Amino acid sequence: MDRIFIQELRVEAVIGIYDWERQVRQPIVIDLEMACDCAAAARTDSVDDAVNYKSVAKRIIQFVGDSQFFLVETLAESIARIVREEFAVPWVRVRLNKEGALRGARGVGVIIERGEAS
Repeated sequence: MDRIFIQELRVEAVIGIYDWERQVRQPIVIDLEMACDCAAAARTDSVDDAVNYKSVAKRIIQFVGDSQFFLVETLAESIARIVREEFAVPWVRVRLNKEGALRGARGVGVIIERGEAS
């Protein structure tokens, strides 16, 4: 199975468990890997036969920007569901980094994989 990726997609969102986190927007950095079969797109040279990564990015930016989750786990799970269901992707890896959330660390977050990769 081939993979398409989006790296370091930056979106600001309300996320966190502390009262102050519910009042501000914080940067979230998202990496996506999506399984696909690129052969048809390569053969036809048509975006209609490809996973349109611009459409995926726009949808994720809109969703994350409008979201207000407490946990990064919930946000990552929601992103994976959107990618799989709305873009017919059989497998996705979501890496979500909440930069600056922990003093002394560049970032913290989760990496999840959902679906089946061939």
